Formats: sequence, structure tokens, C-alpha cells
Amino acid sequence: MAISRRALVMTLVIATIPAVLAAGEGLTPKPGEQIETSVAIETSDATPKNVDVPLMLYTPKDYKADSDAVPLVIFLHGLGESGAGGDELKRVAKHGPPKQAAEGKHFPFVLVSPQCPKPGSFGQVGGAWRPEVLLPLVDQIEEELNVDADRIYLTGLSMGGFGSWRVVAAAPDRFAAVVPICGGGNPSSIASEIAATPIWAFHGEADNVVPVAGSRTMVDAVNKAGGNARLTIYPEVGHDSWTQTYDNPMFYDWLLGLKRGGASE
Repeated sequence: MAISRRALVMTLVIATIPAVLAAGEGLTPKPGEQIETSVAIETSDATPKNVDVPLMLYTPKDYKADSDAVPLVIFLHGLGESGAGGDELKRVAKHGPPKQAAEGKHFPFVLVSPQCPKPGSFGQVGGAWRPEVLLPLVDQIEEELNVDADRIYLTGLSMGGFGSWRVVAAAPDRFAAVVPICGGGNPSSIASEIAATPIWAFHGEADNVVPVAGSRTMVDAVNKAGGNARLTIYPEVGHDSWTQTYDNPMFYDWLLGLKRGGASE
């Protein structure tokens, strides 16, 4: 049977639209392993409304759905790791905690590393982490996995560092602590909103991609607003200020030692 040109064009157009799911089938973690999966969410005030978020998921070796709830760490990658899931999802494990998990490191927390769409992606605003997507994702993770709502942490590098500042500003009471690495933001619009949230920022002094002023300005503004944000600047280090940060056990000790509201674990 002959296919009209119009029908062929419509078929090709539909094939290029990202998958949109009305509801997720549920996450199936493999304790002690990092898996590639996705979560269907309904975004808040964003287009498209229903999206399937590709992500990497790690759960601790002793994770059980019916046992004690465990901490949750959300990791936001940089621009270079953006993609549309599928084979491109492997990019997410290029740096940071998902890279460590892929190499066999075990964590005492659930690690969720979503993938941001590439700039110019059809139907989405790529190249930026959006609270309208990430906060519903956290909601869905809480619903599907056994995580401690008072021990949810947010961290990210470069574009993910900017995203960390932006997301915590949209929901300052949601996270126990936030760690933006080589990022920045608009201090005048968010500093007072996040003053009560524990923040530890990191940056390389010689960063010529995102100048260190990005982190310094944000931390100074938060502290002037009554906060107690910390900033570590690595002398003579360029854009990659994340490797030594995530390799430092003190980073995880500090992070996991906090509960929502600033209380120490």
C-alpha cells in the first residue's frame, strides 16, 4: 500500500518527539549497583507538562524498601553531559558521584543523577536545570523509594552548580544541605531565601570558564543575609574543582552529618 508524502512526514515528526509518559511503571533498584533508568513526572509550570526524565540511580548495598529510610543525594551534571537518555545517558557518569559509583565506589545513600536536555531540544528548554522539573522529580523519588525526607541533599558542578543555587532558591526548606561547585547565580534575588540552608561552595581560583567571583559573590550575599555559607577556593585550580571535592571524604562526612533544619546527624 502506498504511503502519502504527508503521512510519511507526520510519521517522521512524531518519531522525533521525546517520549512522554502519563505515569511511571515504578523504579526497580539494584542495591549496590548504579543503573540507567527513567522517571515519569508531571512538571510544575513547565512545558511539556508530562516528561520522562532519564537518570542514573544508585542504591546502597543494604537498601531495603521496608527497612530504615536512607539519605538521598541529587547530583546535577555540567553542560557537556547533557543529552536525551538512551546511549547518551552514559555521559552523566563522566564526573562526580555517578562516576565514582560506576567505578565501584559504594555510598550509604541513594544517588539520583538526572540528565538535562541538550540546548535546543524539541519541546524543552535545554542547557539549564529547572526547578519546575527537578522538584517534581524529587517528589517522585520520595514516593517510589525508601528515602529520608529530612536528609535530602543537592549538589552539582558547573551548569549543575548554577542549577543547585537556582533549585534551592525555589525550595529552600526542601534540602538538608546544598553543595554548588564552580557555579553562581543572582545573589540579589535568592540570598535571603536560602540563608537558613547549610551551603558549602567550591571553586578553582584559576577557573576561566566560570570565574571564581560567581561562587564568592553568592556566598558573601548569603552570609550578609544572615546565613553561614562556606566557600573553599582551590589555589591554581581551573574549572575542574569537582574531582578533588568529591574525592574528599570530609565532603561526604559534612554533607551526611546534616538534617533538614540544620540539625546535625
